[in-house]
Parts: sequence; C-alpha cells; structure tokens
Amino acid sequence: MNTSAPCLVKRTVALFEKIPYSLIAFIARFSIAAVFWKSGQTKVEGFAVDLISGTFQIGEPKLAASTLWLFRSEYQLPLVSSEVAAYLATFAEHFFPVLILLGFATRFSALALIGMTLTIQLFVYPDAYPTHGTWLALLLLLLARGPGCLSIDHLIARRIR
Repeated sequence: MNTSAPCLVKRTVALFEKIPYSLIAFIARFSIAAVFWKSGQTKVEGFAVDLISGTFQIGEPKLAASTLWLFRSEYQLPLVSSEVAAYLATFAEHFFPVLILLGFATRFSALALIGMTLTIQLFVYPDAYPTHGTWLALLLLLLARGPGCLSIDHLIARRIR
C-alpha cells in the first residue's frame, strides 16, 4: 500500500469526487432559495411562512410600508418606478425561490435571480460584491448544471426521454 503524499492526495480527491452532484445541487437550491425568500418576507405584511420553525401566518398579504420607503429612498433604480420595482422584487423573492427549491424551471429561475442579483450589485449595493459573488456562484452552478435528480425538472426530463 503506497502512502506517499501524491498517492494520498489522489485518493482523497477521488473520494471527494464521489460526492453526488444531486446532494450539492439540493444544498445549493435550498441555500439560495432561503436567502431570497427571507428577503422577500421582510417586504410583506400579513404573509409569513418559515418552514424551519414551522411558523405560518397567512392573512391578507400586502407590501410593507417600509418596503416602499426603501425603494423610494435607498433602492432607486433607473428606468423603473420605485413602486413597480418594490412589487416586482417582492414577487420575484417569493416566486423564484419556491421554484428553485422544488427544482422546477430551475435554470430559468436561477437566470431570473442572477438578473436580480446583478441589479442589486450594480445599482443598490455595489460594495456587497462578496455576498453577491456567493449568490452568483450558487445560481451559476444551478444554471450550468441543473437542479440534480432530486427535482421536478429531473422527473420531467425522464418522462420526455
């Protein structure tokens, strides 16, 4: 049995390569969905769902007053009114994370959140590139490689084949 350093490194790398992509993709999907969902939850009143704690509050959802204020003062975007941007962002932060978590239209949902992330980076928080870079890495992984076999997309692809 060869225990030289190159051999040990080669065996360790081979072991790492056995980590199933579907596990990596599921963790990426869950993580990025949680980031955007939690952000979306801060923008609404009357609708709160936290799957981790099991908390559900479903009343008449409406945009929080603080959301409109933030979009008017801090999150100003070119070409889009503050009110329209607030509603679009709130919708996107609830809709696309659910799709990504389910693994349904994953690549298109990842593309939508990439667009949102780049908008935030370029127009709202240009100094937050370490955070946005992390989001982009997860979203690009899902865009390029897909959601893995633990997904609705995978089930649909199997049926089509």
